[in-house]
Amino acid sequence: MECNRCDAEAVMHAAYSGAHLCADHFRESVEKRVRRRVRRDDLVPREATPENPQTWVIGLSGGKDSVVLTRILHETFAEDPRIELIGLTIHEGIEGYRDASLEACVELAADLGIRHEVVSYEAEFGVRMDDVVEDDPENMAACAYCGVFRRDVLSRYAAEFGADLLLTGHNLDDEAQTALMNFLEGDVAQMAKHFDASLGPLSERRDQEAFVPRAKPLRDVPEKEVALYAHLEELPVHMAECPHSSEAYRGEIQQLLYGLEENHPGTRHSILSGYEELASIVAQRYEDDDGERADLRECVECGATTTRDRCRKCSLLASLG
Repeated sequence: MECNRCDAEAVMHAAYSGAHLCADHFRESVEKRVRRRVRRDDLVPREATPENPQTWVIGLSGGKDSVVLTRILHETFAEDPRIELIGLTIHEGIEGYRDASLEACVELAADLGIRHEVVSYEAEFGVRMDDVVEDDPENMAACAYCGVFRRDVLSRYAAEFGADLLLTGHNLDDEAQTALMNFLEGDVAQMAKHFDASLGPLSERRDQEAFVPRAKPLRDVPEKEVALYAHLEELPVHMAECPHSSEAYRGEIQQLLYGLEENHPGTRHSILSGYEELASIVAQRYEDDDGERADLRECVECGATTTRDRCRKCSLLASLG
């Protein structure tokens, strides 16, 4: 099959758009969608200048999503003195897994010439995920512990580095799954929190003073296209799956979406589009008279912004002893 835009052989077919694209036009398509999302979400403010640059921290895990995001952002802003990129890698303490992906992060950062920082759960919390999984005092999935710790480390270090923005490599599949899970669970509060944290233009977000704003420029790109981009660009990517990964419910949602997308191309895009609009409306429900989240407070132990007296991180660490 030929590319729709030239005579070269197509390397992919996007059923949701009907497009057949060669390698060059496919790469161009992915990069265009990421840059369009950067513009739509107002990620580069008007006040950003070479004299007043923006610092963007990227959660760099070494997986395909974060590696592709880092590469595209670097290509986009390499000659732009208004933007400084910092890669932040978290070592969870998983034997034989994170060490390999850390090598990919180090290689990518060196190739691109960007600042790269590494922090660990062991240094931050005195725990390793291998031990947490073995103890499991809360009787829950490893991802539940790890997600809480990861969000805390990313947020704290983004603030410590003076970041104006914290970026993560969530793709279209990730976001569509999250949207569907929140809806099926009836979790209205989480919808509002999701919008305030990382969806929509920065100008429409609430509580920007409480957190370093987050952004997900890859969220218009399907997971398989991210993987193909990494392959075509021969990027240093660690493809192994975490040995403790066990998000059973998300896995069911993932398989459901695979089937819907195959039978009804464009389903993921429709879910995310509708969810963003709905989440924006829901977020207004939790505003006070000043337009800020009325349920936010400081954790009594660590001072982190939370919706409860003791934040989830401190609660989990207490149960871990």
